[in-house]
Amino acid sequence: MRRPHAVSLAAAGAALALPAVLVLASDASAAPADKPQVLSSWTQTSAASYNAWVSARNNQGAWAAYGFDWSTDYCSSSPDNPFGFPFQTACARHDFGYRNYKAAGTFSANKSRIDSALYEDLKRVCNNYSGATKTSCNSTAWTYYHAVDIFGLKGADTARS
Repeated sequence: MRRPHAVSLAAAGAALALPAVLVLASDASAAPADKPQVLSSWTQTSAASYNAWVSARNNQGAWAAYGFDWSTDYCSSSPDNPFGFPFQTACARHDFGYRNYKAAGTFSANKSRIDSALYEDLKRVCNNYSGATKTSCNSTAWTYYHAVDIFGLKGADTARS
């Protein structure tokens, strides 16, 4: 009769040890503590922020421990290069901000800045032109910005807005 109790105690001990192993395993795979700061640094309106993000995007493996979502559909249903203006990378950074802040549960607090960063990125593209072409580019950038500013909230609970 003692033998069944010994087996059940051993089983109970193993059951108690399992959660400890799972906790250790999850701690080992947790993102670095500075993930929010890194995310913030890559989603500012400045050219330096944009350039840092592009560099990281080109070397995603170095950032794998952070678990960032790098997926993109670029400019969604809008053209990625409207009228020949190369907006694709700016849209990819916008996707990065939306997706990662949504995953962090802090999208609403950051949406306005992410949208403003898109607009600044698009205007930097337009600064490569002059005259009527620059005016046309800036008008297109303004339209893209207002589209995400107004309609971006609709997708707040989805992967992309």
